[in-house]
This record gives sequence, C-alpha cells and structure tokens, in this order.
Amino acid sequence: MSNNLREKEVLLTLNGLATYFPIKKGLFGKNTQYVKAVNNVDLTIYKGETLGLVGESGCGKTTLGKTILQLYKPTAGEMIYSFEDGPKNLANLSKEEMNVARQKMQIVFQDPQSSLNPAFTVYQSLSDPLKKFGIKSRKERRQIVGDLLEAVNMRREYMDRYPNEFSGGQRQRIGIARALCVNPELVICDEAVSALDVSIQAQVLNLLMKLKEERGLTYIFITHDLSVVEYISDRVAVMYLGRVVELAESEDLFANRLHPYTQALFSAIPVADINHNKKRIVLKGDVPSPANPPSGCHFHKRCFMCKEVCKEKEPELRRFEIDGKEHYVACHFAEENIKNA
Repeated sequence: MSNNLREKEVLLTLNGLATYFPIKKGLFGKNTQYVKAVNNVDLTIYKGETLGLVGESGCGKTTLGKTILQLYKPTAGEMIYSFEDGPKNLANLSKEEMNVARQKMQIVFQDPQSSLNPAFTVYQSLSDPLKKFGIKSRKERRQIVGDLLEAVNMRREYMDRYPNEFSGGQRQRIGIARALCVNPELVICDEAVSALDVSIQAQVLNLLMKLKEERGLTYIFITHDLSVVEYISDRVAVMYLGRVVELAESEDLFANRLHPYTQALFSAIPVADINHNKKRIVLKGDVPSPANPPSGCHFHKRCFMCKEVCKEKEPELRRFEIDGKEHYVACHFAEENIKNA
C-alpha cells in the first residue's frame, strides 16, 4: 500500500462477504445446491480511489457490486460503510437507513440503452431520484439536471429529448449524470465502457476521471478489459470463481503478477509492437461451475503450476511486501513466484 493510500480514509470494508443463489429442484422446489457467486471476499475501499475489479465472465464481479448496493442480499459477511454518524453494516440497515445509504452509493450500468426508460425524457429519468430525495421544486430539479448534463459535456436543452435520440456514448453520459444526481460518494461502474466504440471509451473514461477529481468520488470499476483497468485504476483486485485471488496497486500488479490466473489474464492483453515476444498463457478447460467448485484451490484444474497441495488445500489471501508496497495473493507458491518476478 502506498503512503498516499495509508493516509486515506476507509470508505467501505468487506469482511467475509458471500452471496449464494439457491438452485431449486423437484416438485416442491427444495434447495439442493447453491451457486456461490461471491464467496468469502475481504476488501477495503478507500475514499477517493478507483478500485478495478477484473476477471473472466462469471467470476462474481457484477454480483459483488450489486451486493454492495443491496440489489442482492448477502448470504454471509459484513459490509461496513463509513457514514457521517459512524460505521454501519449495510446488510443490517433498516429501510429508512438504506434510503440514506442509496444516496451515498450509485451505479452506472453496462448497457446505456436498456438502463434508460425509452418512454421517459432525460429530465424525467434524472428528476425522479431528485424528487425521491427531497428536491420538490420543479425549477430546482431542472436546474440541477441541466448542470449535470453540462458536467458530462452535454447541452442543457437535451434534457427534454428521449434516449433514442442519442448515440450510445451520449446515452452512457446520461447514465453517468443520473448516477451523480444525488451527489453520491461511491459509484460502481459495471462494465461502463464495454458497449462503446474504442474512441468513445476514451472520452467516457477521461470524463469519469475528471468527475472523480472534481467531486471527490470513489469508484469500483468492474471490467474484463485489462487495458482500461491499467488506465483508470489505483488498485486492482483479480477475482476467480467468487473469490479475490490477487490484490495490489495497479502499477505493482502490472509489474509483478504473482497468481498464475493473473499471469494468464495479462498475457492475453494485445501488444502493438509486432517484434514483442510476449508468451501467451492459454488456460486449459473451462471455468468450473460456482455451484460445484473444485476442492482445494478452485483454480487448480486449469493451473500450469498445479501440484498435489493445490488439489487438497485452499490457499488463503496472504499479504506480501514488494518494494515497500502491499501485495495480496492467494497461491501456495506465492513466495516462489516473488523470487522469479
């Protein structure tokens, strides 16, 4: 952990967070198994940082984000959020307290087309949250919506148009404006640029970084695009089958990849230099089912470093220090990988 992060305040702490979904079978719909979408996750999110959350499809990134927002109820664990009147577990809040918490936490969804109601104008979509949280004056709401549109580089008069009148990049800017309309502290960006063209992606990423500085925002940035993660993130958490398997500052993770899964993911990043001799690590097999994960290390069936201990014992997420920076990895051979890094 850098000195900058040590000085920062903790905004959210996840302790042993788990989210399971029951699989119902039989005539009476009895629970026979559970899909362990998020399984025993420990994370600390600091005020003002961007935490990148990466991994293959189905690794639990989106479920983790939606669990924090209480769109999914956690099965176990704690989510301790730092409110003005002290830290509270989001999982134990009353309905009234959760309404207050929802002002603090917002989400930008992946698909800007489906996340906006086509029957509502931009003003109607953005004014509903304002009305819910106490802005009763229509004139004041229009002023706020206009200011938000200008903040995301759009014209005020666009508030009276419908979503189908905009491009994909413009719709995503509207989605960002909607997330910001109640002045949140934490914004979860769920694949917020993956549906956009590359040139538009760059514009939206620069906008997010600008808004973060201007408004003191904290981001959890969920994506499968590692180039985007490197560009926008302060720290990166790598997830596999519902668990965090590696966590470090972005620069440190790109320089020292200690988990075999992280090494395989990063080897797939395209390199523009045709003379670059980067070796691609191809993973064998498919991602196991989260309803029936392998014993021991969940990654062992696909791992090129697998040994007998990996099949029998699940590795803990352990802390190491590399060049004075904290680096967490869940691998039995982390020390060996550090020596070879």
